Amino acid sequence: MNAFVKWMDNLGLVWKIILALPVLDIVWVIYRLMRSIDKGSVLGIVLAIILIVIGLPFLWLIDMITILLTRHVIWLD
Repeated sequence: MNAFVKWMDNLGLVWKIILALPVLDIVWVIYRLMRSIDKGSVLGIVLAIILIVIGLPFLWLIDMITILLTRHVIWLD
């Protein structure tokens, strides 16, 4: 799991933006889940699972904006 998180962190900006598109945004939710599992954050794991189930329709837009501004997606750590 740690390798997946590092791989996602090292992706280029264009690939991060492509993965933030509406249908592909599930990759970032899985990234958040893996990151929370690596850090042992129970709250993060629960929230990531809820995001997978609910799939918040506006999350892709938030991801797109944060990637453009900060070069990574936001998540609680």
